[in-house]
Amino acid sequence: MGFFDFLVDYGKDLFGMGGNEAEEIQKMLTTELGSNISDLQVTFEDGVVNLSGKCDSQATKEKAVLLAGNIKGVKQVSGDKLETPPVKKADETVFYTIQRGDTLSKIAKKYYGNAMKYPVLFEANREVIKDPDLIYPNQVIRIPKLPE
Repeated sequence: MGFFDFLVDYGKDLFGMGGNEAEEIQKMLTTELGSNISDLQVTFEDGVVNLSGKCDSQATKEKAVLLAGNIKGVKQVSGDKLETPPVKKADETVFYTIQRGDTLSKIAKKYYGNAMKYPVLFEANREVIKDPDLIYPNQVIRIPKLPE
């Protein structure tokens, strides 16, 4: 997966005054992803997050990277040390950075040809997007393949 770049000044403001950033990220990921991720270890240095552990799926790994990256103060995330079951090349996910004026319906229309498929995007990003009407520019989301 390599490093994913994020805009350091955008995202959820998770870090309190003088807190342990790695600990805060780990707590948030454990809360959001629960038993889908185990043996999670997080390091944070100079805006760079490194994640390691075991994920139950590629989708969980992608969500962990996006959750960590969509935090204000994070500029890069590496999930290279997050283990997953094998993934077929055809099942790889596309990532999209939300632009000003975007809606989930508009993104669904672009990628799926049907604006009414926006619930697919919302469900695939439920941990990152809490309300389908509240997305913000520079937020990175997953665009999964439609089930056949």
